[in-house]
Amino acid sequence: MQQQYTLADVIKTARPGFWPTHLWFYLIPFAGRDMFSSVPFWLGAVYVCFPLGLLTYGWNDLGDNETDRVNPRKDSWLFGAIPNATLRKHLPRIILATQVPFLVIFTCVAGPKILGWFVALVIVNTCYNTLGFKRLPILDLLNQVGYVLIFILASWLCDLPQLNAPAMVFGAIFAMQSHLFGQLMDIDEDEKAGRKSTAVVLGVVPSKLLLVTIMVTLSLIAYRYFQVPVVAIFMTFGTIFFFLDMCFGPRRYPVWFTTSFFIAWNVVVIVSVHFVWRYGMFVTG
Repeated sequence: MQQQYTLADVIKTARPGFWPTHLWFYLIPFAGRDMFSSVPFWLGAVYVCFPLGLLTYGWNDLGDNETDRVNPRKDSWLFGAIPNATLRKHLPRIILATQVPFLVIFTCVAGPKILGWFVALVIVNTCYNTLGFKRLPILDLLNQVGYVLIFILASWLCDLPQLNAPAMVFGAIFAMQSHLFGQLMDIDEDEKAGRKSTAVVLGVVPSKLLLVTIMVTLSLIAYRYFQVPVVAIFMTFGTIFFFLDMCFGPRRYPVWFTTSFFIAWNVVVIVSVHFVWRYGMFVTG
């Protein structure tokens, strides 16, 4: 008997738990500008949630089914679904169907250059999922630089100046840091599956040391370049937290911890997103 899937399964595959962070990234380039009456602004806000999430995480799930099945974090609204065989069969067409309308609309709004943006998006995901960067140490982290495409989309859709270089670099490094933390959460499953992620190759303590080093770098960038000190202060507290975790934390993060951490992170993102936009926290001083 053929397995069935529901719309809820499709939405879960797009990882709604990550959408607040996508929106947080999307709002950074606006820096106090009143864009809330702009139709392109809202179209972009919708796109960076469900369609972008479905393309990015659905494509990833197509190749990770076996490891996801033994991952206790999976099959949740926070960390994503485990698509059944029927959904995996139809997923490429569903992903394409969610992209085409926005490609057409965004091209009409921003011009032909948006086609280059979609090409870049496909290249980033092809490298990670099809060419196997997600199974290669260092390259799996560097591939996360693709998240800065959200900044570029916001600027092009609403005819804004591109984000300043320090904020671009901060966003790229922040995405790498988040990915490394995710690898530490999945290190046992990845190791059993034979995946040579950066965390697996380095080991737990060296990976946590790398995580702390990245956090220090982010703190220094924020202190040096951003006119509002809140980002730097937040990253400093994060550095202290992960340093203590490196010294005294467990080898394996329990599921309750990772779930609680990401719920708390989403609360911070949702609470702070207004202030990130209103006060231009990533504007250079």
